[in-house]
Amino acid sequence: MLRFIESSKLPTRWGTFDIHGFEDPFKGKEHIAITMGDCGSDEPLLIRIHSECLTGDALGSLRCDCGEQLDEALRRISQQGRGAILYLRQEGRGIGLVNKIRAYNLQDAGADTVEANERLGFGADLRDYAICAPMLNHLGAKKLHLMTNNPRKIKALEDLGFEIAERKPIQTDSNPHNAQYLSTKAGKLGHFLKSKSE
Repeated sequence: MLRFIESSKLPTRWGTFDIHGFEDPFKGKEHIAITMGDCGSDEPLLIRIHSECLTGDALGSLRCDCGEQLDEALRRISQQGRGAILYLRQEGRGIGLVNKIRAYNLQDAGADTVEANERLGFGADLRDYAICAPMLNHLGAKKLHLMTNNPRKIKALEDLGFEIAERKPIQTDSNPHNAQYLSTKAGKLGHFLKSKSE
């Protein structure tokens, strides 16, 4: 069972947030919530469920859109003065960092992200969103404005009993390094992504 550990202030270039640490002792994972303002009011909470992506979030990789989406979510929450990001330690859609590098190698040889995961013996997406429930309950959030393009996140949160008052698209510009990645997200994983022609 995921348990809350501690909170502290987190000053950032987008403003001062609160950071809340959670621990899953059975899986040996630690997750965080980054919040601003009162998350427990009756108004829908602007939120992003963000799975860890060391290469995109910290190293500025252009192979994905993760780091740009995280930055955009923090910017929007700061602009509104209220919201939360649940930062889940589920690197590489749940396969881990080193396996993600192995998948990158297969992608360099022509596989898309889904094919690469499957060739390594994994499912296309192994992430578990059930861990969001104790985090959101701790924050007091019930009704959400969810920043996502991923229909699985919407269904998962609704199945956990949370009301999605509105889906907020969060799409960044593509580049030559992530065009196939984004195309696979839309074509094979059903993400709501608009093409440049739309």
